[in-house]
Amino acid sequence: MPVPVTVRELTPDELTDAWQLGRLAFGSDPQPAPHATAPVPGLTRYGAFDSAGRLVGKAVDLHHEQWWDGCRVSAADVGGVAVAPEARGRGVARALLGGLLRGAHERGAAVSALFPTVTAPYRACGWDVAGVLRTVTLPTAALPRHQPAPHLTMRAGEPADLPAVTALYERVARHRRGLLTRVGELFTRPADRLPCDGLTLVEHDGNLIGYAGWNRGRGYGPDAALTVEDIVAGTADAARALIGSLASWHSVTPTLRICPLPGDAVSAHLPLEAAREHERDLWMHRPVDVARAVADRGWATHLRGSVEFSLDDDLAEWNAGTWRLEVADGDARLTRVPTDADLRLTVRGFALLYCGATDAPAAAEAGLLHLPAGADPRPLNLLAAGGAAHLHDYF
Repeated sequence: MPVPVTVRELTPDELTDAWQLGRLAFGSDPQPAPHATAPVPGLTRYGAFDSAGRLVGKAVDLHHEQWWDGCRVSAADVGGVAVAPEARGRGVARALLGGLLRGAHERGAAVSALFPTVTAPYRACGWDVAGVLRTVTLPTAALPRHQPAPHLTMRAGEPADLPAVTALYERVARHRRGLLTRVGELFTRPADRLPCDGLTLVEHDGNLIGYAGWNRGRGYGPDAALTVEDIVAGTADAARALIGSLASWHSVTPTLRICPLPGDAVSAHLPLEAAREHERDLWMHRPVDVARAVADRGWATHLRGSVEFSLDDDLAEWNAGTWRLEVADGDARLTRVPTDADLRLTVRGFALLYCGATDAPAAAEAGLLHLPAGADPRPLNLLAAGGAAHLHDYF
């Protein structure tokens, strides 16, 4: 039987109870980090309270932005969802996520992503699996031992270099889909120290064109590993130089851990045939506001077309109804249509198409798109145009 709950933002004096609920759910350290029990700019913490006023669930709306083909799209990315053991399976998570979506809609968010520990509750609320963040291991000795091209300079990075690092990340990430912008209050870092053990920079004529941030780990025996926390290259030469630098660790760290970004300059020069999966984290996506999600992102300038579809969204009723999608000249709009359409899309189907994780015929085969016998689902491939999305920052 569902538990009647009230969902609202947590007050500062309720944060310790929320942390304790999360500690029990996720097996965290017995002492909270300072930020866990204090207000933090750039996020909204929600709690679900039963009829006696007890906290039985909590979730966090992270005020991120995602890059979508050159445009910043406001996101309500979700983290820290936890429900008290005695209240699980009774609708608390659904109520929490519904409250979070309403608050995110009111503050202007367009889309939402999350990393689930289990997918079923989130699928029931409209999110669906749109991709995988993979961490792989590579034998360091298998990396090509490239020397930097003569026109390049390599050096150790310092805290003063971090603005240039952020600018290069933006230049490489902005034309993709789904990557976080890494700006805003949640990405503020101390200005006097690096976020990792080391930062290797590649420059051309004094301009940064590649970097790798890494953590050394412990020891130098057969189990030692070098973990690349972040690596970006703006040119093939920069990628080769960075990989050559990582290869130089082969005598003391036999293993390299890295999250390859499909299709980027670094992945193009890694010996991925030697990679073995170390970790894999599914990520899920859903629209907060379908009209904003379509209007705020970028679209290919050559793309042109229109399609009408009806959308089902039980948790975000402002998304439900019939829409006409029109795309032209790098712009797109959803407008309301008063009558039902032959193509009836679930919100999960919308999420997968929007992220380029499926096409319309496959969505129909999965039961995420419903249509009359003989109708053609392919016009809805317009929503999927642009290619696959990627999420490269775990939260």
